[in-house]
Amino acid sequence: MSDYMEVVAIVEGRTEQIFVERVLSPYLGNKNIFITAAQISKPGQKGGDVKFSRAERDIGRFLKQRPDIYVTHFFDYYGLKEWPALDTILNQSHTEIAQLLNNAAFAYIIQNYGDYQAQNRFIPYMAMHEFEALLFSDEIILADALGVDVGQIKAIITACEEPEKINNSRETAPSKRLNQLKLSGTFKKTTEGISIAEQIGVEKMRQRCPLFNEWLNQLESKLG
Repeated sequence: MSDYMEVVAIVEGRTEQIFVERVLSPYLGNKNIFITAAQISKPGQKGGDVKFSRAERDIGRFLKQRPDIYVTHFFDYYGLKEWPALDTILNQSHTEIAQLLNNAAFAYIIQNYGDYQAQNRFIPYMAMHEFEALLFSDEIILADALGVDVGQIKAIITACEEPEKINNSRETAPSKRLNQLKLSGTFKKTTEGISIAEQIGVEKMRQRCPLFNEWLNQLESKLG
């Protein structure tokens, strides 16, 4: 078994790409896991509009290109419109939804790319409900960055119980809450969001976000 591994993460957009490159990559690099990010492909542009038909093409392409790398994805459940088993979601918990979508994607990729050791090399990850939920992992850092009272952040966490449970709607999704909390202008996730993520750090996110932590556990387990 190799003492290091390489991972390609297919991501939704620019913010997730920067997060992987600037926050996750140094953290995992210290564990000899070298991760790079590629935005989901689309003719004429990059990022956004996540559909499994597009994700599947990219996952398959990376599995075929190099037999020595692992492939994962980092997409938001919020706004997802096309995904295996998506139409079977009713009133499940956020954990059950993530597991359902990850398992369905895994089964599809195994069925279609089994000849490329997909069962061992593909690790799906659906973020609940979106990237911005991770920024609620440290109330003090987030409140300070937004210039608001920390009690406002704590009230959201108390109501939702944990960052990954901050709910999925046009008014209350994590990104919407950040826009509402900011006193002026809109919250810029590619700059402000990444800066906050760097201040919080991956370890604190892992402590507060079980699904995110499980994703990294799966990646780390591949190294042995």
